[in-house]
Amino acid sequence: MTFVMRLIVGLVGLFLAGMGLVFLIHPAEMAANFALTPVGSQGLATVRADFTAFFLVGGLFALLGAWRVDPSPLKVPILLLAVALFGRTVSLVLDGAGPMAWPPMISEAVMIAILLLGQRAFARAAS
Repeated sequence: MTFVMRLIVGLVGLFLAGMGLVFLIHPAEMAANFALTPVGSQGLATVRADFTAFFLVGGLFALLGAWRVDPSPLKVPILLLAVALFGRTVSLVLDGAGPMAWPPMISEAVMIAILLLGQRAFARAAS
């Protein structure tokens, strides 16, 4: 069970880190994919910096947890994704739901669930 969770948590980590790297290299294209319109070079710099940080840090900590079979690093991506999911929920309440509101929320919830299961499996393996 621990090996399977390491693999699945590692895949979440690779996905998040990969997203971060793509934001670093192609900020305009990724911003468009996220329904954002960066204004000028400062807008591109903000997308490049903030989104790269969010995804890359979350991904690296998920990978660290999977590599070490350590539940502690998984707190970082869990909290990042939970805050993002909370923000999307607030937006649904205040702004309404567009046709593309649900897919990112579902993917964030699934990744949170995977990471929480990973925390539990890694904690059991340590004891």
